[in-house]
Amino acid sequence: MSRDIQITFDAHDPRALSSFWSDVLGYVIPGPPGVDLPEGADALAAWDDFLARIGVPEDQRNAKSAIEDPSGHGPRVFFQQVPEDKVAKNRVHLDVRAAPGLEGEERMAALEAECARLVALGAERVRRDEPAPPLSSGYIVMTDPEGNEFCLD
Repeated sequence: MSRDIQITFDAHDPRALSSFWSDVLGYVIPGPPGVDLPEGADALAAWDDFLARIGVPEDQRNAKSAIEDPSGHGPRVFFQQVPEDKVAKNRVHLDVRAAPGLEGEERMAALEAECARLVALGAERVRRDEPAPPLSSGYIVMTDPEGNEFCLD
């Protein structure tokens, strides 16, 4: 029997990192429990209202955040606030499939276009690895705004 998973990121700023990753993955920030958000509503503002209403102190309202696949297929991604800095390379990372079905120069051009979009959102480009058939189709290594490595694949 398979299991559902949630991917968890430690973060200094869970809200900012969840917003970044929701843009990267096309995910959404879900509304608070029992709150029906109209389309286009600001989920983070709804969370602020909800957390204030249930008595969470303002300095604790950025302790957690999450994003979800609006189609319900991908894993939920959770962000939790931690005090310590990231000090080493990730042992696990995400591969963001930005060029499915493409090969060669067409694939690398699609990866470059997505890389430019993500840099504009706050990501940093680390390096480009060229295609090396038959084992590698090429990819771009990047980091999110808090330094977590991921690949455009």
